[in-house]
Amino acid sequence: MSAFSPGNSLRSPGFWLDDPAHRRWLADNAESQFAFFRASLRPDAGFHTLDVNGRALPNNVQELHTTTRLIHAYALGVLRGIEQSMEIVDHGIDYLNSHHRDTRDGGYFWALDGAGVFDGRKLAYGHVFVLLAAASALQAGHRHAESLLARVCDVLDEHFWEEDHGLFCDEFEADWTPFSTYRGMNANMHGVEALLTAYEAVGERRFLDRAGRILDFFVARIAPNEGWRLPEHYTGGWRIDRSYAGNPMFRPAGTTPGHSFELGRLLLQYWDLRGRPDDGSPASARRLIEQACKDAWDNQRGGFAYTLNFDGSVAIADRYWWPVTEAIGAFASLIKLERRESDEEWYRRLWVFSDRVLIDHDRGGWFPELDAIDRPTDRQFQGKPDIYHSIQACLFPLAPGLSRLSRAG
Repeated sequence: MSAFSPGNSLRSPGFWLDDPAHRRWLADNAESQFAFFRASLRPDAGFHTLDVNGRALPNNVQELHTTTRLIHAYALGVLRGIEQSMEIVDHGIDYLNSHHRDTRDGGYFWALDGAGVFDGRKLAYGHVFVLLAAASALQAGHRHAESLLARVCDVLDEHFWEEDHGLFCDEFEADWTPFSTYRGMNANMHGVEALLTAYEAVGERRFLDRAGRILDFFVARIAPNEGWRLPEHYTGGWRIDRSYAGNPMFRPAGTTPGHSFELGRLLLQYWDLRGRPDDGSPASARRLIEQACKDAWDNQRGGFAYTLNFDGSVAIADRYWWPVTEAIGAFASLIKLERRESDEEWYRRLWVFSDRVLIDHDRGGWFPELDAIDRPTDRQFQGKPDIYHSIQACLFPLAPGLSRLSRAG
């Protein structure tokens, strides 16, 4: 491991993004994560979810976003030259095609278990992650990635994309029967991520244009009228649904500041890919990111409150790892754009906090959830459920620009 330590280096001069020791430390942490999550590989088909020690949990339900996020992460591993990464990409794409894919009605089932389909719903959230996985695998040179990308694009076009609104609708039964009029920001935000990655992979303008329409709705229309916070839930006509409260993890009531970090960073990525026009995008991205910090940072303990009420007051104070990782990526992007001391202070604060209580230095990976006195807990998450957020926290700062994460060096 590098001699760099966030705590010991807190008062070092300059910007950490320019510090070779910090960059080595990021690369070392990324390699540790890739090594830990390699145990996700099942010997037969699909992936395990891992406990804190890297052993398989007994629950064998596998959700679509878990499969696709592993494909995406290890495609980035391939591009970094991490050993055995292509094996996991290959394993995941095989599982998508042989198990998640609905060969009768098209699309991809949300969840599987050892007996077959556990939850057959067709969700936009899962399908945009299929697009992300395909686009990243294509950049990594996987032989089946191009066909996977074409197939999922057909599904998204036919069933999810609402041209009149320029947004993705959300959910269907397995046979594509609508069962709700729910519309949500989360699937669309990750849709932007997937569309921009697809544009980076193949250069087709339609991907960039669709990402821009989604961003325009949330950043230009919604955020300025909501105090630069982003309501999560909408009606079928894309009006804010302030009374909605669904799944406490995927669809909590109110607003989710972690998503403001993600959308702010994605706005900068989109702006960069468009050639950096003089359109105010950097200022809007900063408003989203800074408002989320102001509202949600826990000044006593560190970390971010999970959800907020519409006025910015804390709704769910629980502290998870993923908003911290997304804030790291957001501030890394702001620092790449413009060297501001205030952004550097946040970037260091986030890494010091992560190094102290979130990163498992003994076993690898990050703890997903903390209790009131900063101990890992499992009220919402079992084990270490995901490499996706934490690996990107290391790779976004290593990428040379605001876009093209695949070039992180």
